[in-house]
Amino acid sequence: MRKRSHRSRAVVAVTAAAVLGAAGCDAFGAGGPEPSASQARKARPSPSPTPVWDSSPASIAAVGDSITRGFDACTVLSDCPEVSWATGGSAEVNSLAVRLLGASKAATHSWNYAATGARMADLPAQMAQAAVRKPELVTVMTGANDACRATAEAMTPVADFRAEFEEAMRTLRRAAPRTQVYVASVPNLKRLWSQGRTNALGKQVWKLGICPSMLGDADALDSAANLRRETVQKRVEDYNTVLKEVCAKDLRCRFDGGAVYEYRFGTAQLSHWDWFHPSKNGQARLAEIAYRKVTARNA
Repeated sequence: MRKRSHRSRAVVAVTAAAVLGAAGCDAFGAGGPEPSASQARKARPSPSPTPVWDSSPASIAAVGDSITRGFDACTVLSDCPEVSWATGGSAEVNSLAVRLLGASKAATHSWNYAATGARMADLPAQMAQAAVRKPELVTVMTGANDACRATAEAMTPVADFRAEFEEAMRTLRRAAPRTQVYVASVPNLKRLWSQGRTNALGKQVWKLGICPSMLGDADALDSAANLRRETVQKRVEDYNTVLKEVCAKDLRCRFDGGAVYEYRFGTAQLSHWDWFHPSKNGQARLAEIAYRKVTARNA
């Protein structure tokens, strides 16, 4: 009887252990410590995050200054939005809108609110206009006119430039919180001066008032002229720092990383009317840069 009793107890013990094991007795500490919450999260496969940036937006609005209006690209001292790098329909330029949307859709789903002579202070109003359309992408290229003033002393202060850009972004976000923003850097104005000053006709056009802070007395190389140009150039670099920093605070904003500033515009890329604004060829190069940045996998 005792042997049978021992065997019975052994069978019960084994059976009980099996039942507890099947029920997950490790959760009660028999098989080790309970996993922490962080360990549990690591153990579970996490879903892939939805990308914030859409590299194929279905509509585009452009804001900015004379460059985005195609100023002096077709005729002297005139806008030519047809060749705008952002929204133009010209086959010679193959604008960002055409590259992203196709020619027919670009004609009905892209809008150009840039204005020749516009400065950063004008950007909030342009953003408000663009937001009405609820575009999926807004392109921004402005800042050159903030540096291109009658004198270096008249340039927009960096703090004002920052406050105005922040206000422009807030204006857009209030009306279109999901719209993406592509921000192009301010071009290298000193390099444009060094290219254009080789042309006598261009220098005559500059005297009409095109970017006097940089282009005034184009052939002067004395210390005062050099200091003036260096001051303007430094301000452009500061503006680009602002564009980068403000854009970085917005998940749906991409700065071009200084690509436009670094691009070496040659005489073929400059208007033969003023040797300063982009020609059709220059507009096409801006479109290439923008398309590369907008469609890149990562900013």
